[in-house]
Amino acid sequence: MAYSYEYPRPALTVDCVVFGLDDEDLKLLLIQRDLEPFAGQWALPGGFVHVDETLEDAAERELVEETGLSKVFFEQLFTFGTVDRDPRERVVTVAYYALVNIRDHRVQAATDARNAAWFPVLDTPSLAFDHDKIIQVALERLKGKVRYRPIGFELLPKRFTLSQLQHLYETILERPLDKRNFRRRVLAMGFVKETDEIEQDVAHRAARLYRFDEEEYRRLTAKGFLFEL
Repeated sequence: MAYSYEYPRPALTVDCVVFGLDDEDLKLLLIQRDLEPFAGQWALPGGFVHVDETLEDAAERELVEETGLSKVFFEQLFTFGTVDRDPRERVVTVAYYALVNIRDHRVQAATDARNAAWFPVLDTPSLAFDHDKIIQVALERLKGKVRYRPIGFELLPKRFTLSQLQHLYETILERPLDKRNFRRRVLAMGFVKETDEIEQDVAHRAARLYRFDEEEYRRLTAKGFLFEL
């Protein structure tokens, strides 16, 4: 016998804030909606949660379906439930944010997305729903977490220069960092390891490449280590 609920239930969606980094800016992945409401407008990748899937599975599925991106680092951000945030019905959304190296992912719009593209975080088009608010919350979370947890390494190639690492932090924190002090503190932490490789095919003097040692970071964290710049 089916159970009859006394109160109406709101619909549930997920939205994905995907950050990427190139040589110039911190970027944000957006899709152009192909369906009403807001057909033709840009928005975050996302959609309704199926009754037989978890929130994380829904976020991963929607991201693959609308942008082609898969196997990315996800973390739950916040739940947004303003009563009139969706003109169709009462909709609560659980937002996730992801960090990716742009060079490792080919973006391709599909399903109900007309287009998918990267935009500079500080220069996005007008967005559907309350997605501008979601992005601001994600940016504040990213700025806060990058100070004490090395999640930013997800935005870099597997092998990177110290200049690229500093550029990452300066871009996210939106302020310059002293080069000598930054490098001294980063290398003293013990989980940024020098490799025997150097940059290839660059116009300037080739710089030494480094890697992030996740195992060493976890060992230090277990001992009470605090990542802080």
